[in-house]
Amino acid sequence: MAAITGQPVLAGVYLSGDFDGLRWHAVGADVVTSIGYLQLFAGIAVWVRLRRAWPFATTTAVVAAETVQYFAGMEGALWLHVPLGVMTVAALVVQFIDVWRRPLPRRKGAENA
Repeated sequence: MAAITGQPVLAGVYLSGDFDGLRWHAVGADVVTSIGYLQLFAGIAVWVRLRRAWPFATTTAVVAAETVQYFAGMEGALWLHVPLGVMTVAALVVQFIDVWRRPLPRRKGAENA
């Protein structure tokens, strides 16, 4: 979540006149996208081990939006890049809060470990 919430800050650095901010924003986009794909693997693990599909489903939606948003930014389609960026940041923050509020169930026998 820290990586994706830093992206608007880096965009703002660029928009305030520091042209290195665009390079940092592009590096941040690579980091956010990579973390998103890693999160997909975590969603698959939760689905397989705990039989909970919602983390995978919501992660798939967020990663799809991030991917479209990434390529829109690379092409300079700011009409799509900016609003989709706002939506993906908001979606990931909501997902983080939801996961945080729903702790994983204790496994049987975990009390004795």
